[in-house]
Amino acid sequence: MSQSVGKALQILVQLGAGPANLDQLAAALDVHKTTVLRLLRTLADEHFVFRDGSHRYHLGARIHELSSRGLEQREVRSIAAPHLIAFNRAHGRTTHLSELAGTEIVYIDKLESHDHVRMASRIGLRAPVHSTAAGKVLLADLPQVELDALLAELAFPRITANTITNRTGFRAELAAVRAQGWAHDREENEPSINCIAAPVRTASGRAVAAVSVSVPDIVADYDRLLTLLPAMLQVAERISRDCGWQPAPTAPERGLPA
Repeated sequence: MSQSVGKALQILVQLGAGPANLDQLAAALDVHKTTVLRLLRTLADEHFVFRDGSHRYHLGARIHELSSRGLEQREVRSIAAPHLIAFNRAHGRTTHLSELAGTEIVYIDKLESHDHVRMASRIGLRAPVHSTAAGKVLLADLPQVELDALLAELAFPRITANTITNRTGFRAELAAVRAQGWAHDREENEPSINCIAAPVRTASGRAVAAVSVSVPDIVADYDRLLTLLPAMLQVAERISRDCGWQPAPTAPERGLPA
């Protein structure tokens, strides 16, 4: 299986240099044509390649989609940085920027709190999606087909006594996140640590990252953390706007002129 994956990736690299027919790809990979054809069919089924009328293969729409998303995710950290710095400077709480990585989130930026309490998180560290506010925000935005596939992979391990450990309960939680536009983690990923998170969107409207604020109970309880919610939502919106997102127009109130 790993050899097939490697050959498939080599095909994509070859096509990145330009269109090629079956014979050219087989020669470049030094593999029999039947093997290359089998891989090409699999890649075509998933829209990673396509064949034109001259029987030449090209990179497909899926590659361009992933490239666009990757570019968005690389750019969002630099776009978000000044907004996160200003928020952290004003409120002094541990602030993270995260993105989705399979069934986990990965922290792509972190600003430390201004007190002497430090959290174990760091840039590059991963955490489960089902026990983190950032994970909930990012999953709540997924198309239904993608969400169903991801949830099918989740084992829902218990991280703390408050962790949601079943799909039914987690789906209900995600429905609430969609309705309110933000998520919380009430000591679900780490004992005595509460967190709130909001999505960062790009021009496509899709959430590509999450801003989150985490506070240990010894510093501030959950109710006090919630006082930062309006400011955090504003920061997430500012970052999203700088990433090209435009919110949908607000519908006029019933009975009032548009």
